[in-house]
Amino acid sequence: MKRLDSIQLREAWLLLFILGIVMLNFPFLEIFNKAATIFGVPILFLYFFIGWPSSILVIFLFSYWLERETSASDDDEGGAP
Repeated sequence: MKRLDSIQLREAWLLLFILGIVMLNFPFLEIFNKAATIFGVPILFLYFFIGWPSSILVIFLFSYWLERETSASDDDEGGAP
């Protein structure tokens, strides 16, 4: 696996942050703010209860992968000072 450099990591975190802000901003909220329901639950609530945990899951997986990548690169160096 190729190790990511700090610029790529910064760009990925920035992209995730901007995506989270856009998902919780006016245009997207207005798209899902309809009178329709799915199984009796308003679409906006479903958007929040599915979208918010999904964004948290994506950030968790990214962090987990990053920590795994970092620990693997530390093991490759052999612990040399």
